[in-house]
Amino acid sequence: MREELAAYAHDTWSGWMKYLFTVSVLEDDGEYVIPKRLVDRWTRQLNTAYKDLPEEEKESDRKEADTILSIIETGEYGP
Repeated sequence: MREELAAYAHDTWSGWMKYLFTVSVLEDDGEYVIPKRLVDRWTRQLNTAYKDLPEEEKESDRKEADTILSIIETGEYGP
């Protein structure tokens, strides 16, 4: 189960990084810049307790929890 959860953690991280690169701006020098509106949103989210998030943002975390519970229940993970 440890390996299944680790695979899930890696896929979650790599999916996030792929998304981050698609919403960021690639500069001529190879650096990526995250748009201010996203920095503002993510800063608000990381400084907000789960219980205080809007329902639509909680739903995203619930989906993640459902995936983790499924791995624990079945012992299997497959993207």
